[in-house]
Amino acid sequence: MVDNKHIIGRRYEKELLNKVLQSGKAELIAIYGRRRVGKTYLVKQFFNNTFDFAFTGTFETSKSVQLSLFQQEINRYAHTSTSAQKNWFDAFEQLRQYLSSLKKDQIIIFIDELPWMDTPKSNFLQAFAYFWNTWASTQPSIKLIVCGSATTWMLSNLIGDKGGLYGRVTQSIHLSPFNLKETEDFLLYKKINWSRYQITETYMILGGIPFYLDMLRQDLPFNQNIDNLFFKENAPLKTEYDFLFRSLFKESTIYRKIVETLSTRRKGLTLSQIKEALKLTDGGYLTKIMDNLTSCDFIRRYSAFGKRGKDTLYQLTDLFSLFHLQYVEKNNGQDEHFWNNMQDNPSRYAWSGYAFEQVCLHHIQQIKNALGISGILSKVCSWTCESQIDKDGNQWNGTQIDLIIERRDNVINLCEMKFSKEEYTISKEYDQHLRERQSTFQHLTRTKNAIHLTFVTTFGLKQNLYSGNIQQVVTLNHLFSENL
Repeated sequence: MVDNKHIIGRRYEKELLNKVLQSGKAELIAIYGRRRVGKTYLVKQFFNNTFDFAFTGTFETSKSVQLSLFQQEINRYAHTSTSAQKNWFDAFEQLRQYLSSLKKDQIIIFIDELPWMDTPKSNFLQAFAYFWNTWASTQPSIKLIVCGSATTWMLSNLIGDKGGLYGRVTQSIHLSPFNLKETEDFLLYKKINWSRYQITETYMILGGIPFYLDMLRQDLPFNQNIDNLFFKENAPLKTEYDFLFRSLFKESTIYRKIVETLSTRRKGLTLSQIKEALKLTDGGYLTKIMDNLTSCDFIRRYSAFGKRGKDTLYQLTDLFSLFHLQYVEKNNGQDEHFWNNMQDNPSRYAWSGYAFEQVCLHHIQQIKNALGISGILSKVCSWTCESQIDKDGNQWNGTQIDLIIERRDNVINLCEMKFSKEEYTISKEYDQHLRERQSTFQHLTRTKNAIHLTFVTTFGLKQNLYSGNIQQVVTLNHLFSENL
């Protein structure tokens, strides 16, 4: 069993890799996830950076250069000086010869950024499949781990391949961003001892991406850290958004347009609305793009309450992209202390409210745990209605509920999500709004289920005349809990 204390979180992934080591058979493990999420770090730390062969593909590099670099690594591991091969079939034959010379119970091979090796007309994928199918898969000692940030390539050409690699991947791991608890543990590991409120603010900007979190400095306050990362001259994350899309998607322009369109419609859009907004004609092509963006953790797919199929909504949930499009893209280097100067700006309050809603949507399981319903079958959805007059002549105001938990036990949690520096106070006017909204929901949906008004907020509710109307309250401490 490998037990590396330098890996924060990733409990499931570590357990799976330990099982792979003990399987007694050849294993092809594919690890995918968005750029900077920590795939390479996980593999290198888990295996203590000790491999029998390791190679990393390079971005936008020709076939001949990739082959030359690949041969250099074979020579380094095998202590030989063979010239570079002219094609990938011969290159993998060289690798096979070297690995065959090893007399070991386990042979660990790590190929990182595998999609970048698949250059046009290179026959790389065919050679890789031939190497695995004809030799590596027959060797019980072989554990071949491949990683790729280009999630679409990993899913289409490797994990979901219908050709030579069909069904060959023995284990696949989708590595997601950290949750709030893992982010807290990571910062403590870096000796950054911030409050959970500050950690949540950090999460609302960096989105639980380990590579970005690792850039934070212990000796600087939160606002200055953000200014240094995004707004000062030559800030390291100022251009990250552009490279992120170029490195993940071959047709990055259309992906960016979709993300930027979704950033302007907070409740989300249907496929037909996105198709119309971008003037696209191929619905199947758009569906594939939306699937890719979902797989890369940029967007979420969800249903409106009582709706199915074509009414599915897509919403941008990647917090890093949301922050970039809201502030970084528009700043143009005009203010190197932009975020510090925005402390009391109404725009920051509006952004933080929406960003906190997205944090909550990233922690649905923790919310269910706090409500004591983790073992109850439930569905997460939203609900929107326009102002209307019903058949009896009653006027109903338009409203939107961003988080509804529809439970199998005939209870519906209508959730309010509020980011606040202190206990949230429900005023008389807000209490009236909540009651009217609940009445509108019950009347127009005709639901017979019991309704529980539920608040998800940072520090709970301030007790007053109206707080008693809320059945359940979820706080930051609940959101920071471990997944059960």
